[in-house]
Amino acid sequence: MPNTASAKKRLRQNAKRRQHNRGIKSTVRTQLTRVRAAVEAGDLETGEAEFKVAVKKLDKAAAGRVIHPNAAARLKSRLSKKIKLAKASS
Repeated sequence: MPNTASAKKRLRQNAKRRQHNRGIKSTVRTQLTRVRAAVEAGDLETGEAEFKVAVKKLDKAAAGRVIHPNAAARLKSRLSKKIKLAKASS
């Protein structure tokens, strides 16, 4: 347990930020799942629309340092690759 006032405040701030960051990570993961599901189902139009939303959410999370910018770039690259492969196969 924190003893000083500043340590108590820091504990409150950390808890609040952790909840905020968990919410952002959750929405990003949900969006990635939507993209993957649409691509695997063969619905490329929906997949591309969901991909645009996913890119925006990933960029926002990376800008806020909720996830590492390189991780966001890697995920975008992998999703883009999946969509391109699905287009080529259809």
